[in-house]
Amino acid sequence: MTAPFDKTALRARLRAQRRDLARAFPGAAEAAAARLPIARLPAFRSFSGYHALGAELDPRPLMRRLAQAGAVQALPAATARDAPLAFRAWRDGEALEPDAFGIPSPSAAAPAIRPDLVIAPILGFTRRGDRLGQGAGHYDRTLMNLRAVQPVFVLGLAYAGQELAELPAEPHDERLDAILTETDYIEVG
Repeated sequence: MTAPFDKTALRARLRAQRRDLARAFPGAAEAAAARLPIARLPAFRSFSGYHALGAELDPRPLMRRLAQAGAVQALPAATARDAPLAFRAWRDGEALEPDAFGIPSPSAAAPAIRPDLVIAPILGFTRRGDRLGQGAGHYDRTLMNLRAVQPVFVLGLAYAGQELAELPAEPHDERLDAILTETDYIEVG
C-alpha cells in the first residue's frame, strides 16, 4: 500500500467484524478442522495452537485432529511484554494458568517445546500470506526466532470473512505458509 495506513482503526474494524462472523458461523472451528488436508502439510513432530480469546476462531478442534496424527501439542505463553512467546507442552484438559498477559497457558513447569507447526490467530489475512495480528508483535518476534533455527510451518486460522485484498506489510512481519478457514485451505506460494 502506498498511502499511510491506520492499523489501529483497521484492527478495531476487524475485531468487530470477527465478532459478527463468530455469531454468524458457530460451527466454523469444526468445519475448518475437518477441511485441513493433513497430507499436504510438511512433516511435523510437534505443533502449537493458542488459547482463543474473544471471537478468535477456536483452534481446539484442529488441535485435536493434529494430535491424533501423533504430534506433541503445545500452547504459547508470554513471559514478558517484548519477549518472544515460549511454547510449553500441553494436553487437552490439562490445567492452565495466566501468563504475563493473563492469557491461560501451560505452567512454567511444563516441558518447553520447539514446534514444527504453529497455528496462528488472525485479525486479517491476504492470500499472499500477510497476517494482521493484535499489534504487540509477539508472533512476529517468535516466528522470526523459530525460523532462525529450524523450518517452521505457520498455519493461520481464521474465518473466511477475515480475508482482505491487501494489508500493509512491514519488514518485521512474518508471513503465513497457509491459511485455514471454515470454507478453504489456502496454500501460500
